[in-house]
Amino acid sequence: MRARRSRAVSLLITSVVLTGFLVPGADARQEGEQALPEPGAAAVVEPAAVDLDEIPAEPPVRPPPPAPRELFGADCDTVIEGSLATATCQNGYPETDLLRLHVECDRWWDVDTDSAAVSLSPAGRTELTGRCWKEVRSAWVTHQRP
Repeated sequence: MRARRSRAVSLLITSVVLTGFLVPGADARQEGEQALPEPGAAAVVEPAAVDLDEIPAEPPVRPPPPAPRELFGADCDTVIEGSLATATCQNGYPETDLLRLHVECDRWWDVDTDSAAVSLSPAGRTELTGRCWKEVRSAWVTHQRP
């Protein structure tokens, strides 16, 4: 039975391999670039030059804030079980919402349905149902202002 290497040995081998890839790139410099000081040598720090003409006299103009989110539309949960689609909706906003349930059937010969508009008053709750002869492919609710 062969013994497994320890995690420390695996990490050591990985670091040696990665160092072999990184060392050749450490010596590469672009044209006009100064060499880095050798390890242990005193580093010479030159003060950074700032061109005052590049600093704008005024701060940049802020973009306008995004438009506030529209507070409209009931929250609906849609459940599909076989050939029946059910949407349970609750209106948590101060405006009345007209809801319609749209059901798309899976079979090409099955007729898709759109329910009549149902008015849902503020803080109201309702359930919309629709069905197909066979399986339901998808169902969704649309919202409209009265």
